[in-house]
Amino acid sequence: MELKGKRLLILGGSRISCEIIRHARAMGIVTGVTDWYALEKSPAKQMADEAYFVSTSDIDAMVDLIRKEKFDGVITGFTDSVLPYYAEMCERAGLPAYGTKEQFEIFIDKEKYKKLMRQFDVPTIPEYNIDLERFDETTADIVYPVIVKPADGSGSRGITVCENKAELKEAISFAVETSKAKEILVEQYIDNAEATIFWLFVDGQYYMMLLGNRHVKHNQEGELPLPAGYTYPASVQPRFLAEVAPKMENMFRSAGIKNGMMFMQCKIVDGTCVVYDIGYRLTGSLEYINMKGMCGFDPLDMMIRFALTGETGEPDIARKVDPYLRGKYSYNVSLLCKPGKVAEIKGLDEIRKLPGVFDVVVAHPVGDTITEAMKGRLAQITVRILGRADDIESMKNEMLEIQRLAHVISDTGEEMILPGLEESDFMGTIYEQP
Repeated sequence: MELKGKRLLILGGSRISCEIIRHARAMGIVTGVTDWYALEKSPAKQMADEAYFVSTSDIDAMVDLIRKEKFDGVITGFTDSVLPYYAEMCERAGLPAYGTKEQFEIFIDKEKYKKLMRQFDVPTIPEYNIDLERFDETTADIVYPVIVKPADGSGSRGITVCENKAELKEAISFAVETSKAKEILVEQYIDNAEATIFWLFVDGQYYMMLLGNRHVKHNQEGELPLPAGYTYPASVQPRFLAEVAPKMENMFRSAGIKNGMMFMQCKIVDGTCVVYDIGYRLTGSLEYINMKGMCGFDPLDMMIRFALTGETGEPDIARKVDPYLRGKYSYNVSLLCKPGKVAEIKGLDEIRKLPGVFDVVVAHPVGDTITEAMKGRLAQITVRILGRADDIESMKNEMLEIQRLAHVISDTGEEMILPGLEESDFMGTIYEQP
């Protein structure tokens, strides 16, 4: 309770920022939230102790707010574009920031971090260089399918898979519109199994916390596959730790990374993790809940403490981190919903009583609408259920039972949950503990 009464300013009022408020309140911290959205469109503002309407990109106004309201720290959670502003305002206000503006500008720009990865022989997806003024000439040798994305995008916004030149041209226009920098990336599309790597950085020491299978589902025609769940650890983990992790650590060292968290989304190619997306921030997959339940430390709490004090408060973190989870298993069931207005969510009480469940986090409560614009984006994830198991079979059975129990009903009486995990999704993907 040494943080009791400290004042924390949270940048961004989306619903997932309510997770930061929930954790901060448990630590006795006073919370404020700011962005330019109205109160009714900002769930975190409605939950916080204080609400402000200053744009996070207006650095002068943000520094004035921090000083006037006597905030002891600033934190930003789940949006890449805010990160450089966060670093700059913290520097000017004399408050801790886990990264620098220059570091964030690398790791929110796909072209920049892919260039850095290649320098350190970190596997990444091949891309095509396209000159829009010489479109026909520079696309002549492309082998389809390809995936087009904004160079500075996140949350699956502006992303399209293309099967031919006509689709590519249309997708480039869409990605340019979505990109703040008006820059795009065109990559080879590899429809392989996926994994996500989670790193924790503490005072210049690098800890690989988790490597999990990202079980994506092709359950919406014409849309990108989205994750229906995660299982930890993944079968590719031993090879990754031996062959790729040291290269990544050299990359982090070259960039001067000291503190914070990072996730890396990967395709599995010939048993190797090939990175296609990076976020130097908290993640919507809420893996800090898995870490708290499995290894006894909470990365989100560490980030909050760092924002207020410049220290994580975990002096023995090296002893606690164990990507093999003490010989056990952990999971995340992500319930994806089709467009519609949520009228009822059923089964959550029964789910909470299951033996392995840590937490149930509702992203879209009753009254929320899954819009057509959310299709193919992570915003379709409506409920996340996180838990543990002693063995693979128990984990698989509990995850399937969660899917059986959960129901999200629309205002027209329809089931909104899309098809989820199946028995075949677990085969050969999960590390078998010795």
